[in-house]
Amino acid sequence: MAMTLITTNAESNAASSSFTSSIDSTYKLYIFKFIDINPATDAAHFTFQVNATDGADYNDSAITSTFFHSYQAESDSTSLAYNDDHDQAQSTAFQIIGRSIGNGADESCAGELHLFNPSSTTYVKHFYSKIHGYFSSDIAYTSFVSGYINDTTAIDDIQFKMSSGNFDGTIKMYGVG
Repeated sequence: MAMTLITTNAESNAASSSFTSSIDSTYKLYIFKFIDINPATDAAHFTFQVNATDGADYNDSAITSTFFHSYQAESDSTSLAYNDDHDQAQSTAFQIIGRSIGNGADESCAGELHLFNPSSTTYVKHFYSKIHGYFSSDIAYTSFVSGYINDTTAIDDIQFKMSSGNFDGTIKMYGVG
């Protein structure tokens, strides 16, 4: 399957990055690629939430998810762990996909989010993400998140933001099909 670049959002000191057009029935899979996402606030989480068609804001679609991570610290300690504090159980909060990202000039995260069949009016919308980043305490980590958006209304908007403060970085939206 071919990937088609649809939109690129290059953000500088942005509160959020929204994709409010081109998410439609053209593609059954949308992939968002994150490049050098650097928060202004140290240890902020990188998050997302969607908006159903004709929705007014990003708080009306319930998410059920699971979150786990692996890491390698500069001190040579390692971990592979489940993070139940970043899961959601039918919550309309923004979903954490990258956690505790450092705000230093050499700290950032990169990765991708896959959103399946967002224009379906029959099924819930499945997603998964994989983000690799530089944790705020000198740790290289990878977070894995998957779940579903419990909404059978078509999804046509998605927004990314930090849990606190603004951010710099590039987000690219691709259609696959």
